[in-house]
Amino acid sequence: MLLFGAAQLVLSFIPNFHSMAWLSAVAAAMSFTYATIGLALGLAKTVGDGAVRGGVAGVPTNTSAQKVWLVAQAVGDIAFAYPYTIVLLEIQDTLRSSPPEGETMRKGNVLAVLATTFFYLCVGCFGYAAFGNAAPGNLLTGFGFYEPYWLVDFANACIILHILGGYQMYSQQIFTVVDRWLAARFPESAFVNRTYAVRILPGLPRYGLNLQRLCFRTAYVASTTGLAVVFPYFNEVLGLLGALTFWPLVIYLPVEMYCVQRRVRPWTATWVALQAFSVVCFAVGTFAFVGCVEGVVKKRLG
Repeated sequence: MLLFGAAQLVLSFIPNFHSMAWLSAVAAAMSFTYATIGLALGLAKTVGDGAVRGGVAGVPTNTSAQKVWLVAQAVGDIAFAYPYTIVLLEIQDTLRSSPPEGETMRKGNVLAVLATTFFYLCVGCFGYAAFGNAAPGNLLTGFGFYEPYWLVDFANACIILHILGGYQMYSQQIFTVVDRWLAARFPESAFVNRTYAVRILPGLPRYGLNLQRLCFRTAYVASTTGLAVVFPYFNEVLGLLGALTFWPLVIYLPVEMYCVQRRVRPWTATWVALQAFSVVCFAVGTFAFVGCVEGVVKKRLG
């Protein structure tokens, strides 16, 4: 985790989101690679064993309350599976205007959701069919597969590269917001606005070092790394993050933007349907959040 934090500290000084096209492409390729490997290994083990493990009821528990908490954590993990809306507008901003950005993004959204859903369903279903109730939270980094070693190691390396890029894709949004807010709040501050040309290595172009960015981004990466060390719980933490971001960013904002853009009048059939959808998703997100908090606290205290 500390090595991962050190790598993120270096990557965090990428100037802006527009400079990350190469990192995004590498992360996407790594995601596709390890998902394909996980799917193939799960399918191979299921076929090799000649039986489908597990059951409809899922992991057995001693009480109904424990089952409810596990369901809530699973809902949070599912919510985390579609967090790309956080960077949707930033991605659209990098596109050229011919063809129109909205048309390109609409096609991209359809392809992204279909591909993501296909891989998640296949990996989840075949992973559970292969290991049943003993399936680990992460089939590759857990204890799900041991052979072939080289293939599993390669898939784990792809996961690391994917997470390196994914961390930056979302963190750069926070960096951009903070940079703009501080520049508007302190327009005369040299600490915030002055950039110093620094040559880090001989033969390379000079890097524009800003002291505010240096301090804030270092503190940000250090704090997230510290939280990861304190709470090293894969499924519960992912579910918690998914539950936190699902309703406000994936549901509420798009629904409100659609109502404003299409001028949907209050209390019409369309408005009522959209608001009901938003309320239901809010209830689901709250349910998942409470369950994931319970899971994190239980793991930490247990």
